[in-house]
Amino acid sequence: MLKDLFQKKRKYATIPSEKTKREIPEGLMNKCGKCGQIQFSKELEKNLKVCSSCGHHFMLNPYERIQMTLDDGRIFEYDSEMISENPLEFPGYEDKLVKMMEKTGLKEAIVTGEGTIGGFPVVFGVMSFEFFGGSMGGVVGEKIVRAIETAIQKKYPLVLFSTSGGARMQESLLALMQMAKTSAALSRFHEKGGLYISVLTDPTYGGVSASFATLGDLILAEPGANIGFAGKRVIEQTIRQKLPENFQTSEFNLQHGHIDMVVHRKDMRSMLTKLIDMHTVKGGVANG
Repeated sequence: MLKDLFQKKRKYATIPSEKTKREIPEGLMNKCGKCGQIQFSKELEKNLKVCSSCGHHFMLNPYERIQMTLDDGRIFEYDSEMISENPLEFPGYEDKLVKMMEKTGLKEAIVTGEGTIGGFPVVFGVMSFEFFGGSMGGVVGEKIVRAIETAIQKKYPLVLFSTSGGARMQESLLALMQMAKTSAALSRFHEKGGLYISVLTDPTYGGVSASFATLGDLILAEPGANIGFAGKRVIEQTIRQKLPENFQTSEFNLQHGHIDMVVHRKDMRSMLTKLIDMHTVKGGVANG
């Protein structure tokens, strides 16, 4: 009939087939967690994993950080085979450790070793938030202490990049003991005149922020990094007050004298080179 010719046709949404979905390579795009901007992964990597729209610094894994910071991206790694056990027989802990190793390709939440920055030899450590939220257990603490002792022996500056949710609950008091253990080692390092540069990245909380991460002769932080002991929501619920919007950010901490400098990722290597050069005396001994 004539009316059928002019009848509106129903519109249907086209649902992509599974085959079409698979044609889009996984990991091709990344969404900024701060502004929501969608970016090509390759472009993001060229920009050192910093959002070109809002400047948000994406998380890095230890080897990405090493590549960006150490000369030629090379590190002579310490204690690479050291892994955590289950000293308190916490249920399921061993299985979770295995899953973390498989997921991240790391043995623990920190990589330590030595390399050079701007031609200056350093003892270097970098934490991984992907591995158990960067939590500090016995092995993390031991690796840091061994790195500090090597820095004392070789008279090298010490540079540590921190990111952590705090102490590892599966190791209870043994994890909390690492706060005192690492702090005592740094005290010995300081007595020997060593230079310790601590770099705080997003996020750095709990026992790590309350120990070695905030004991640097110089404390740097990446822009927008969240730094504190307890989280903002926990504090607000405890004191029943609204905290400032930028509370616990690196900029807030700088304003209140808790850190020395906020350094953009693209400037971090050159800034570390400058600081080490300024504090290095003849013979290669850094003096903090």
